[in-house]
Amino acid sequence: MWQSPNDVVLISDPRVTSIPVQESGEPLADVRGRLRVDPRLADDEGAYAHLRAGVLQRLEHAESLLPGGYHLLVVEGYRPVATQRRIFDGYRATLTGLTPAESYVAASRYVSPVEVAPHTAGAAVDLTLCAPDGTEYDMGTQLNDNPEQSSGACYTAAPNISDDARAHRKLLAAALEPAGLVNYPTEWWHWSYGDRYWAMSTQAAHARYGPVEFTR
Repeated sequence: MWQSPNDVVLISDPRVTSIPVQESGEPLADVRGRLRVDPRLADDEGAYAHLRAGVLQRLEHAESLLPGGYHLLVVEGYRPVATQRRIFDGYRATLTGLTPAESYVAASRYVSPVEVAPHTAGAAVDLTLCAPDGTEYDMGTQLNDNPEQSSGACYTAAPNISDDARAHRKLLAAALEPAGLVNYPTEWWHWSYGDRYWAMSTQAAHARYGPVEFTR
């Protein structure tokens, strides 16, 4: 069912930001060599290719649930705080004609505020589907297209995408949801486990993962 922008709980919502974190202490693990990884957003340190060990295990389970001819393609996992802040502030600056409070909320449709960002916890992954030869399937928009660029088609349940793209999004969800991950409804490619948004979505008492520092 199509969720209009007004129906989506944004990650800046107090229902998300008020959830406590009980840090599990679980380490970051390298995705490379375990799942397919695309280097388009690679950083020099390789942080982008890391996730909490438990999240990676869940992705490996999701990969096993896909039918023949389909694979997960991880584009970005862990994101340093400084990078998260730069992306959030940069996108927020493009949203003109809004009050500071309005631009903060509007920006959170596309990128998380630093204080609640699941990427900085190693809890979120941006990913898509690809064929065995690495060709990416049609998902309706490019990964990381914002609402303005895509006319809202980046929303997971958007009606303005092709039947093929809709089927591919459903296939992605059919693998990731049984593995315990939840989707951020404004971004078809963004899935997470153990962060505050996951806790809100699953009615967990607390998040398992908070911000963590990446070290090689």
